[in-house]
Amino acid sequence: MAASLTSSPAETPTARLTDSHGRVIHDLRVSITDRCNYKCVYCRTGEVGAQYPELGIDEYLRLIRLFVSLGITKVRLTGGEPLLRRGLVELVKELASLRTFSGDPLDLALTTNGHLLDGLAAPLKAAGLDRVTVSMDAVDEATFERITRVPGSFRAVLAGVRAAREAGLTPIKINCVLLRGFNDDQVEGFAHFARQEDVVVRFIEFMPLEEGRLWTPEIVVPLREIVERMGRVLPLVELAPREPSETARRYTFADGKGEIGIIAPVTQAFCGACSRVRLTSDGKIRTCLFSQVEHDLYGRMRSGADDEELRHYIFRTIQEKEARHHIGESGFLKPSRSMVHIGG
Repeated sequence: MAASLTSSPAETPTARLTDSHGRVIHDLRVSITDRCNYKCVYCRTGEVGAQYPELGIDEYLRLIRLFVSLGITKVRLTGGEPLLRRGLVELVKELASLRTFSGDPLDLALTTNGHLLDGLAAPLKAAGLDRVTVSMDAVDEATFERITRVPGSFRAVLAGVRAAREAGLTPIKINCVLLRGFNDDQVEGFAHFARQEDVVVRFIEFMPLEEGRLWTPEIVVPLREIVERMGRVLPLVELAPREPSETARRYTFADGKGEIGIIAPVTQAFCGACSRVRLTSDGKIRTCLFSQVEHDLYGRMRSGADDEELRHYIFRTIQEKEARHHIGESGFLKPSRSMVHIGG
């Protein structure tokens, strides 16, 4: 695989990808599989196999290069569970050699359930991965395994988190999706976990992206409640955002030890500053998690489109990015794919 970009800035349709609402798009989420070795009850109906075809590793690399040549500065590899893909370390190595539009190194991250991370953290860091985010919905072993429906999963993930810290894949972020009456009793425990394990814990409001029909507004645990409950452990101090498109409201404890983030797309939507676009495991562009339309980039590549044609297709697609989602509004429709098949 060649490591250089396929075009110079002068050949691209625009200096940066900007949608019709004036938002600069610089963050690409790429799902490299929709397979997962967990069967989390709020996400999956129980099947673990792929529902959609997977591209070859070299095909993902070509498509990602095109996005980077158009101004993408951050790439996050997701799934499903990306650690299941053969060739992942080689893909990371190739991506880590890319330079962004401004000449800076590509910011390269990965989201994982952490089950296989213990053995892969060091090789991924050596290949050029910057950091990891681990999905972890409980700090109590019994609750955790009731969610994943995989025996031994809690200890495997905990070992993975510690291996990632040892390898230097920091700051490590822990993502917890809260569901009222299900795992919302874990909030205070995660406060202690953040401080003990030196990780950033991020709570995410439950969105209607599951395979089943579990979601209702009443299940959502809102930002204000999480902040209030965290404050019972130690007083919180809100931190300033690092950039306008940051999705998490960030807090530290009053003594400065530990960080908590809250991502509240349901009760405090951040669509107006969205900087993201997604590429599914079968090569479709999704301009929003809740898009009702997919754009078949891979289909055009497979049909013989050259890089310049593909760049123009990406550029035109970004112009169609939705202004916002419509969760909770009359007539809201769930997307055609669930989260595991879109990519986190």
